[in-house]
Order: sequence, then structure tokens, then C-alpha cells
Amino acid sequence: MIDKNKIIAIVNEFLEGTDLFLVKVSVSTQNKVSVYLDGDNGVKIEDCVRLSRHIESFFDRDREDYQLEVSSVGVGTPLTLLRQYRNNIGRNIAVLDPDNQKTRGKLLEATPEGITLEKEPSKSGKKKKQKETAEPAKDSKVFIPFDQIKEAKIQVSFKK
Repeated sequence: MIDKNKIIAIVNEFLEGTDLFLVKVSVSTQNKVSVYLDGDNGVKIEDCVRLSRHIESFFDRDREDYQLEVSSVGVGTPLTLLRQYRNNIGRNIAVLDPDNQKTRGKLLEATPEGITLEKEPSKSGKKKKQKETAEPAKDSKVFIPFDQIKEAKIQVSFKK
């Protein structure tokens, strides 16, 4: 079986000095290797192709059969690294806590301890929409420590 730590070392060496970074590596018992990247300025297909070829140069298919997939993290993929949170400051995010309670809001800050959100106003049934105010409510900002985040995903909006 291919060694996951060897893949991680190969990838990190290749990405050193770039704006790309490794998010996750998985190796199945059938030697299916999946490498997921992110980048400060996004990930291009060419980046994935170059990294895939680089990884393949370290292995001999005649000696070890494997399947390699190198891709960027998808839109719905949960954030896992501080760098990902920092790259998404200003975007809307949904955070699930260990009790499966969801908090939605705009990501304002990400520190090694946790994140700060400006919570979305709670939606109430059939009431008319209230006029937006220039100032958010004082209790609209919330700090969520990383140990209280079960999952966090960027919320994609197609509204204009």
C-alpha cells in the first residue's frame, strides 16, 4: 500500500513557495490516492496536472498498482484549515456545532483560536421584511472556538 505520509511529503515539497496548499490526502486499501488542494488565489487545472505528474514520478506502476486523483476542494467541501477560513473572510458561512445547531453569517475574522461571524438576522415566519439598518445589532457578532465547530461551509449565493 502507498504510504500516505510519503504523498504528503511529496506534495508539500512541490507546493513550497507557491500560493497553493494541501488540504487533505487519503489513501484507500485499494491504493486509490486522493489529493485535495486549495490556494490563496484558487486552483487551476494546470496546477492539478503538474502536481499529479510530479507525484507519479516517485512511483513505478509496474511495481505498485494505484489510482491517483489530484483536485481542488469543491464548493461544498467543509473548511478544515485556518488558511481556508482566512481566505474566505467576508463570505457567508454556515457553521454546525457539536449539537448540530447551525449558525449562519458573514465570516469577519479567523484566528488560531476560532472565528468571528456577523450572524444573519433570524428569519420569522410571515412577517414583512424589516428595513435594513446601517449598523448591525450589538449581539450580532459571535465568536466560535474551533473546538466547537463540527463543520463549516461557505454558503454560495446566486442572488444579484
